[in-house]
Amino acid sequence: MTELRISHTSDLDPGELTAVRGLLDAAFDGDFSDEDFEHGLGGLHARVLDGTALLAHGSVIQRRVRHAGRWRRVGYVEALAVRADARRRGLGGQVMAALEHVIGRAYDFGALSASDDGALLYAGRGWQVWPGRISGLGPEGVVRLPDEEGTTFVWPAPDHRADEDLVFDWRDGDVL
Repeated sequence: MTELRISHTSDLDPGELTAVRGLLDAAFDGDFSDEDFEHGLGGLHARVLDGTALLAHGSVIQRRVRHAGRWRRVGYVEALAVRADARRRGLGGQVMAALEHVIGRAYDFGALSASDDGALLYAGRGWQVWPGRISGLGPEGVVRLPDEEGTTFVWPAPDHRADEDLVFDWRDGDVL
């Protein structure tokens, strides 16, 4: 029997964080960097467990995003993965439902950068691809991130002013 747990990073012990990292490394075929892992820390983690075995994980962390002339508090979904032998059982949807609950109550809107595999899950849950430009506020000013356009999803969608960028706060590694 599976159990969904919601915990802040500060409430996860080193063994639990090691299990999360192991799940992410396996799910992303080793293409999950230390910076990627760090991006998923400092917020709330939704984990699906079967006993002590971690089957699925996702986290939501706070980001600042400028849109339509103001900075908004955004719940950014990170580090979503389901163990290979537990896929297609609705566990990713359970994790997303928990994260969406947090986003809906604590943030202006949610955002995430989707892999090809994840895009169908997000679109099926009502997340929408942002139709405009995506940028980051870097040390030298605003930097357009064209590789993120078409893969950045929002929920619920803020006013669709496609003539306005979504400008994300800068961070090491991948900005999104």
